[in-house]
Amino acid sequence: MSIPQIVIDTDVIVAGLRSRNGSAFRLLSLVGSAQFGIHLSVPLVLEYEDVLLRELPNLNIDATDIQDFISFHCAVATHHQIFFLWRPYLRDFKDDMVLELAVKAGCDTVVTYNTRDFTGIERFGVSTATPAAFLKSIGALP
Repeated sequence: MSIPQIVIDTDVIVAGLRSRNGSAFRLLSLVGSAQFGIHLSVPLVLEYEDVLLRELPNLNIDATDIQDFISFHCAVATHHQIFFLWRPYLRDFKDDMVLELAVKAGCDTVVTYNTRDFTGIERFGVSTATPAAFLKSIGALP
């Protein structure tokens, strides 16, 4: 059985770094394990960095920790270059970037708290799940 392949939306990253409680933190703590694979593109990494640095006053980490976090994710992720664009497809153009990566990577799921923002991505063979729903699907939450 193959392991699930996912793209983690920025809202999940922020939530997981704001609090050590909850499914977003649990998901982030499993990145790099054999339970699922993550996929990244340069635009998504740049968005992670931009948003996390803006959110720094609301996080319990410093700028060095953010760089270490991003470096770790880059080290364990599968990297993709995107040479096609369907924009605009979703309401938020930054969500289009996530969808394009998920399709290019052949991912099963976009893990996000904003599942409504990704309405219609099923036509590309990709589903959405909240962190809790995804963790339950892989047996990492009861």
